[in-house]
Amino acid sequence: MTGSGAPRIAAISASRLYGGCALRYDGATEPQQPRAVAVETAINIVYGDAPYAVMMTTPADIEDFAIGFSLTEGVVERAEEIRGVEIGQRHDGYVVSVSLKPDALRRHMARRRNLSGRTSCGLCGVENLDQIRSASGRVRGAAIHASAFASALHALADRQPLFAETRATHAAAWCDGEGAVGLVREDVGRHNALDKMIGACLRAGISPASGFVLITSRCSFEMIEKAAIFGAATLVSVSAPTSLAIDRAKALGVTLVAVARNDGAIIFSGPAGE
Repeated sequence: MTGSGAPRIAAISASRLYGGCALRYDGATEPQQPRAVAVETAINIVYGDAPYAVMMTTPADIEDFAIGFSLTEGVVERAEEIRGVEIGQRHDGYVVSVSLKPDALRRHMARRRNLSGRTSCGLCGVENLDQIRSASGRVRGAAIHASAFASALHALADRQPLFAETRATHAAAWCDGEGAVGLVREDVGRHNALDKMIGACLRAGISPASGFVLITSRCSFEMIEKAAIFGAATLVSVSAPTSLAIDRAKALGVTLVAVARNDGAIIFSGPAGE
């Protein structure tokens, strides 16, 4: 979906090597080999000629991020409303220009808001509660057997190369009904990782009713909203959920399985969790 006229950009690296000293708690230090550190950079999302958001992200899978972010932010209602994505590099980050079909652009300009991005925040720039993006209607999808969750958790460990290198990123994965891990996206921000995964699924034509989402981060309400807007009926989180995440999952019909470990998990919403 990247525009053919997109400017060429230098090769993007998601990690860099930094030196340092190993510190012992008795105060002693010793030299340490350079270690990989996750790259965090600014990405300016632009619709038409109007800047919309500056998000701090890992500069990998930028097009996936732009598409997933556009959907979960409510800028578009369907991926087909995006004409193309062009990525330009600047000394201080990237400018990502998303071209929308006329109707989508007019709708967006009517509800445009400013968003100052943070790595961990999902509501920066929201001026009042009415501006919070919310999924509408209950999600429908096939029930997933618990064994699929176990399979996905086991497989995901080997599908996070950036985390293995840096120990500093989150992952979001799309898994089929049997627990086979398909698309995986990583980022320093948990929301960004999920948006990237959603964008990748949209580009690949994957039906959200055909499987479930697996995330390695804690599950706040925005993660439920994003999954529901995408159309995923089941979300599995390695970490714990918040109270609002559970409430929104129940209201939207999302099966929420969290604190997922190799030996089991907790169902907070869905079958046996209501």
